[in-house]
Amino acid sequence: MDRAELKKMVTQRLGAEGRTLYFDHKKDSLRIDQGEAGKGVSLSLAELLRRCNEEGTEILDELLSAIDRGLKAIADSPHLRGRENQIYPVIRSASFPEQTPDGRTLLSKQHTAETKIFYALDLGKAARLIDLQFLTQEGLDEQAVRELAMFNLNASPFKIKKDVVQHNAFYFVNMNDGYDASRILNRKLIGQMRVQAKGDLTCAIPHQDVLIFGDLVNPEGYDILAQMTMKFYMSGHLRITMLPFMIDKKGALEPIFIMANKRPGV
Repeated sequence: MDRAELKKMVTQRLGAEGRTLYFDHKKDSLRIDQGEAGKGVSLSLAELLRRCNEEGTEILDELLSAIDRGLKAIADSPHLRGRENQIYPVIRSASFPEQTPDGRTLLSKQHTAETKIFYALDLGKAARLIDLQFLTQEGLDEQAVRELAMFNLNASPFKIKKDVVQHNAFYFVNMNDGYDASRILNRKLIGQMRVQAKGDLTCAIPHQDVLIFGDLVNPEGYDILAQMTMKFYMSGHLRITMLPFMIDKKGALEPIFIMANKRPGV
C-alpha cells in the first residue's frame, strides 16, 4: 500500500457526517474533528503506513475501527453522573500527552518513570479520557474519580494463564477489555503473586491489553522476559513500554535494563 492508497482508505473509513478532515502535507498528518467543538484526533500517515507495511492491512483495519469508535464516543457527549461504575484507570507511556489537542488538561497521576495513570469513562466499544473541565461540568472531584476507578478495576473479573520456560514461570492477564495493563495497580493481585513467587518477581506492561508477571529463578529467565516484552510491545495497538519492571517487597515497580545472558541492572 502506498501513501495515496492509505489516504483514500482513511478518508473513506473515517469521513462521516459531522466530521471535518484536515490534511497537513508538511507534517504528513491528518486531523479529524468531530462536530463543531474542535474535539478529535490527529494521525501520522507515515506511522500508519509503516505499521501497515510491517504488520499487514489487518492492523490498519483494527486501528481505523478503534479511531472510528473513539470519534463516535466524542459525538455522544456522555455524562459521568449515573455512569460511575464505568470509570477505570488506564496506563499509558510517560510520553503520553497530558492535554487534549484543544487544550483541556487530562486527569492523570505519575505511576513510574516509564508510565502514567489516566482515567477513562468506558463506553462499551470506546472510552473517553476524563479531563478536569469534564469533572467540573459533572460536579465530581479528582479524588472521588480516582477512588471510583480503582474500585471498579479491582472488582472487574480476570483470568491468569501460566507458562513455564526453562524453570521460570510466566503469568499472563489478557482479557482484551482495555484494562489488562491497568491491573498492575491491583495491590491484592501483586500480593498474591508475591506470596507464590519462588524467585525474583517481575512484570511487564508492553501494551494496554496484556499484563505479564515473571517469577524468575535463573539468568535465562531475564532474557526470556526481555524477548517476550519486546514481542508484545511491537504487536500492541496502544503501546506502553518495552522495559520490564522489578517488583520490590513493598509492591513498588522499578524499570530494569536487561542485557543478554546477564542479570539486569535497576
